[in-house]
Amino acid sequence: MVSPASPALADPFDLTGEVALVVGAATGGLGERAARTLADRGATVVTADIDPSAVDHAVDVTDEASVDALVTRVLADHGRLDVLVHAAGLMLRKPYDETTPEEFERVVRVNLTGTWLVDRAAGRVMAAAGRGRIVNLTTVYAERVGPVPESAYYASKAGVLNVTRALAAELGPSGVTVNCLAPGVFYPTKMTAPLGEDPERLAWFSQRTMLGRLGDLDGDLDGPLLLLASRASAYVTGQVVYVDGGWSAW
Repeated sequence: MVSPASPALADPFDLTGEVALVVGAATGGLGERAARTLADRGATVVTADIDPSAVDHAVDVTDEASVDALVTRVLADHGRLDVLVHAAGLMLRKPYDETTPEEFERVVRVNLTGTWLVDRAAGRVMAAAGRGRIVNLTTVYAERVGPVPESAYYASKAGVLNVTRALAAELGPSGVTVNCLAPGVFYPTKMTAPLGEDPERLAWFSQRTMLGRLGDLDGDLDGPLLLLASRASAYVTGQVVYVDGGWSAW
């Protein structure tokens, strides 16, 4: 006979009473979807982006003072921070020999240094509380490249993968987990919308997956996100979960 689960374990994906910060939550992206998903599971969700329209707070992830002020504001308003989803990112589709050092460094600054700055600020708060979940968004290209010339993007997102592992090691003893979601091509989103101008390339992306289709923003990311953001993944850290229709398994 199996005994009934205790109330605390009845729904490990329940986020009621928890405060989640989603950075990079601008309209039309994976961050916006993440915010809705966490709110649907009961979390109080605070959103932030470089563009303050349609989010709660403006933040420049490349600026330490801006990042620290955001986290301080969340604590002042809500008294706690349980979940961070970091989805802010920048893409530069440009051949390597046309990319300037300044452009390359800008992408790395936003995608990689920005991830580290936001994770650091949130991690300090979570470590002090002895609990927390950090979920960074990287990409299927974290350990491979694609047909689009964007070397700065590939390099920066590979860095996100390993900075996640590094912070998982440092924050683990304090009860904080740090993991990555690595989406494949989700279409259409604000970042992937330009691909609509190249139907052949979109078709190639679909065919590259084992499922023969692109990621659906209305559902395909929700389950993996909730896993890493909730107590369901209490013993999972330093990991990369690919949400790519099998792309990375070929």
